[in-house]
Amino acid sequence: MASQTFRVRQAVLALLVVGAFAVLIGLGTWQVQRLAWKEALIAAATERPVAAPVAAPGPATWPSFDFDRWDYRRVSLTGRFDPGEVHAFWVLSDQRGPLSGPGYAVIVPFTTVDGWHVLVNRGFVPEEKEDPATRPGSAPPDGTVTIEAILRRDDPPNFVTPAPDLDARRFYSRDIAAIAAAFGLPGDDTAPYQLDLVAEETPAGGLPQAGESRITFPNNHLQYAVTWYGLALCLAGVVIAALWRRRGR
Repeated sequence: MASQTFRVRQAVLALLVVGAFAVLIGLGTWQVQRLAWKEALIAAATERPVAAPVAAPGPATWPSFDFDRWDYRRVSLTGRFDPGEVHAFWVLSDQRGPLSGPGYAVIVPFTTVDGWHVLVNRGFVPEEKEDPATRPGSAPPDGTVTIEAILRRDDPPNFVTPAPDLDARRFYSRDIAAIAAAFGLPGDDTAPYQLDLVAEETPAGGLPQAGESRITFPNNHLQYAVTWYGLALCLAGVVIAALWRRRGR
């Protein structure tokens, strides 16, 4: 009976060791896959914004819109800025312009000459300049204009994101659906992406400070992969050493 119990314990221990080894190898492999994804993202975010602009994709492309193909592309489109703005909380770091720190992205609706709508991030303003009355000359240009911008994917809230303050027109994520609803934009005619104006679109007064699309990302996946694979190797070494010692008895 005792020997049977011992064998059962050995079998359970072996299963736990094999399971732990498989998990460690799986985590290491996942990080290798994440490394390839992150390197492709960094390449896209580095190369696409400085390429020649292409026409912003219209409604015909939206039903099966490919964000991996379009994210960070420099686009141009013609239309007009509509009245009003909302503010999305933003802590700007690694800035390209003179301003940084806590503040807001100034987001406005833009109607193209073809009649469809898109949300445009005109740029960053510091916290003390959230009220448009504190930044004279920061209004968008009137009439029909052609703009250049970086195409960005949606930024929906997660479970820790504060709810928007609709009375203050203040958001804590750049959630296209929620912001479009605040402007009363029709969902069917509003682009599933948003646009960040390029630096050249900054008004003469400096606000909002455009050209602040985030295009730098931490890339620690190789380090993580080596750590997981190293732990798997250590586990294998411990098991081999234990079996060797037992064989020598």
